[in-house]
Amino acid sequence: MKIASLRRYPVKSMLGEELTSLTLDGHGVVGDRALALVDAEHGRVATAKQPRYWRALLRCRSAGSGPAVRVTLPDGRSLPAAAAAAALSDLLGRPVRMSARRADGAVVERPDPEQLLDDLDADVEAPLLEIGQGTPGGRFVDHSPVHLLTTATLDALGVEALRYRPNVVVATPEGTPPFMENDWLGRELTLGGVRLVGTLPTPRCSVPTLEHGDLPRSKEALRGPAERNRVDVPGFGVLPCAGLYARVEAPGTLRCGDPVSVG
Repeated sequence: MKIASLRRYPVKSMLGEELTSLTLDGHGVVGDRALALVDAEHGRVATAKQPRYWRALLRCRSAGSGPAVRVTLPDGRSLPAAAAAAALSDLLGRPVRMSARRADGAVVERPDPEQLLDDLDADVEAPLLEIGQGTPGGRFVDHSPVHLLTTATLDALGVEALRYRPNVVVATPEGTPPFMENDWLGRELTLGGVRLVGTLPTPRCSVPTLEHGDLPRSKEALRGPAERNRVDVPGFGVLPCAGLYARVEAPGTLRCGDPVSVG
């Protein structure tokens, strides 16, 4: 196995950037989910998991790191992330502010994605989910600091990788069964000189089904995992899953083409 591609998403729930290398520290991918929009009214982190309010974020793109992060709006305007809140408030129809650090106990709304397949604006219960429970520091990751996905799983589902928003896509040999990531829970993964440990199967929400830039909606991006890979996720219940969350054991730099092994 080897690293097929690497991705970073500087602003939570926006499109990100594909890179040839990623630097990992003890808190995960440097520059990944470093920023997020926060609802000025309720103080909740904006995420397209609640498509009723936030799906337009996936029409925006973020790139860069630190103070150089820029946001490209659907109309083509490029703004420094630090100065983009007003324009994004107009786009979303809700007042938001840009935050550079996850507050303790930060939450998002996460309605059951299967209840939204036919109507993204359906008025369904939206439980609050605390993010970053498996990640130290202040980044706006959903749970653990690194998200991996194999080409075996992607090929079986017939879904574009960017819909699932992984940091690392692992190329697997021909004939590898899909959803092998389930078997990596608790095991050590070595990617080049970086070591990770699998922490949770990755539950799938509404995000993969939404429009991503020019990509249209794809209900199959949720239906596939729902039909083929429902997993008992510790602490969260039995959920449709595709991919693996992991924590960092030994930081370093990941590069496309680096070998991948599982201990």
